[in-house]
Amino acid sequence: MAYYLWRGRMSKRSLEAMVKNPHSRTEAAAAIIEAAGGKLHHYFFALGDDDIVLITEFPDNASIAAVSMAAGATGAVENVKSTALLTMDETVSAMQTAKKVSGSYRPPQA
Repeated sequence: MAYYLWRGRMSKRSLEAMVKNPHSRTEAAAAIIEAAGGKLHHYFFALGDDDIVLITEFPDNASIAAVSMAAGATGAVENVKSTALLTMDETVSAMQTAKKVSGSYRPPQA
């Protein structure tokens, strides 16, 4: 499975509900992620442009896209963004492949 950084903003309605009834959203997030075959590693509330930041694992891009669509469709979260993350081992492998293929690309010439 691949790692993903998932970010979003809580809707005004969601924030109002959580202020009236303070509670963790970790269990709800884990449920939808697991339903799509993923795993929630960390759920953070953030300061700045994003209210929530999650570190997750999913079997593929379509699975995280499905969770983003389903969560966004409820109106609870907005401005959802996901970023694929590479482990350091995957990054080193990419570097090795880059070394192998470097020189096979020719930049445009005038």
